[in-house]
Amino acid sequence: MKRNDKAYIAGIFEHPTRHAPDKSLVQLHAECALGALKDAGLSPKDVDGFFGGRDIPGSNANWFIDHMNLKLRHIDSTDAGGCSPLIHVSHAVDAISSGRCNVALIILAGRPRSEQMKTGTAPRPCEPDRPDALWEAGYRPTISTAYAMMMSRHMHEYGTTLEQLAWIRVAASEHAKHNPNAMFNKPVTVDDVMRSPLVASPLRRMDCCVISDGGGAIVLVSPEIARSLKNPLVRVIGSGHTVHGQNGGYSSLTTTGASVSGPIAFAEAGVTAKDFKYASIYDNFTIMVLMQLEDLGFCKKGEGGKFVADGKLISGNGPLAINTDGGGLCNNHPSNRGGITKLIEATRQLRGTAHPAVQVKNCDLALASGPGGFIGTGYAHATVVLERL
Repeated sequence: MKRNDKAYIAGIFEHPTRHAPDKSLVQLHAECALGALKDAGLSPKDVDGFFGGRDIPGSNANWFIDHMNLKLRHIDSTDAGGCSPLIHVSHAVDAISSGRCNVALIILAGRPRSEQMKTGTAPRPCEPDRPDALWEAGYRPTISTAYAMMMSRHMHEYGTTLEQLAWIRVAASEHAKHNPNAMFNKPVTVDDVMRSPLVASPLRRMDCCVISDGGGAIVLVSPEIARSLKNPLVRVIGSGHTVHGQNGGYSSLTTTGASVSGPIAFAEAGVTAKDFKYASIYDNFTIMVLMQLEDLGFCKKGEGGKFVADGKLISGNGPLAINTDGGGLCNNHPSNRGGITKLIEATRQLRGTAHPAVQVKNCDLALASGPGGFIGTGYAHATVVLERL
């Protein structure tokens, strides 16, 4: 069943700050919520559906909902890591199309930079009741070492080079130079990326995303409400999500969950990878961009290096532009979760409100796709397809 006219993105907001030592977590969430509602031309009184993950302040979403004085008919606090907002879009479409709500607020925010989190290099705490904790905790895994293994394996199996991967960061920096809010908006070269400090061999610092404060929010509404509002019509036409874990001990370090979530979303939307001129691809690490592009079908498995090299991902330089806001590599990765910003920039592209230097011409279809959780174990993935009318 296609969702061709079930729900529309009516409002978006990305918090402009990347360092918020003077703001509380509650304040960041509230400012994001109010910003997206203002963009939509709505108010908190209009919201009857709420969607948020465990970044919401308080032990559960109830406290923040009460703080905002929202009068709801539907609540969803599903959490799957960084891709949670992408999954929330799918759930919001279902809720709106079934009549459980008409105006859905999706929100994410955090302060990892102000809290001086060492997100990629410090061992992650293993919850004692996590099924694999006894076998994994002793090795003190970090996010960067996990993705370094993925990079090493892809290079070994397919001949992917560090230079090819560096072009992903170069493309991000070329886009970020047009974004005054980007955390890093100075263009870099392949040599700059190659010379950046080693984090976990072969992963270098410029292969890794930023650690930033801030957040964002999205408002989804019913078709009737969308057509009464001022913004261009952007509707959700497909979505898919999955958990792509260890496969009983036979996990693949060169395959992502996009290989499952992408085909589901494409089938529902009635599109293929060839139909896209723009895509928001979750870029916590350069290798993750490359592998998702392969798994989504933009190129064959093992050919990602050639696909991303020589500036082909820069808007106007190749058949597909990605992350024209600078992405997680250069712009923003609030709460160490990038799903919300991927949706926001995809919507900007469809509205035609991205920066003129990076706006994709005649952009009528956009993709937002990304992972959540710790790669290789308890790892989710989601893909959303959006269309401009």
